[in-house]
Amino acid sequence: MFSIEHDFDCTTVTLLDEGATPLQEDITLNAFAECVTIEQLDARTDQVQKITLSYTQVRDLAAALDLPEGVYRLVTDKP
Repeated sequence: MFSIEHDFDCTTVTLLDEGATPLQEDITLNAFAECVTIEQLDARTDQVQKITLSYTQVRDLAAALDLPEGVYRLVTDKP
């Protein structure tokens, strides 16, 4: 299950882990104009861990989900 919320400065997507145990903590993605942050509570330390990705990294991650093992570089056609 997931939720989507639009704020004035970002879009927030929250992913809830459902199904068989062991379940993971919720993941929150915040999409800002310049970057995307991913946050998840670390239950061992009771602190939120945050990762910041550029939109180039997000694009590469999305492409990597559909590719076999290897090393790749995405090239865009520029007019």
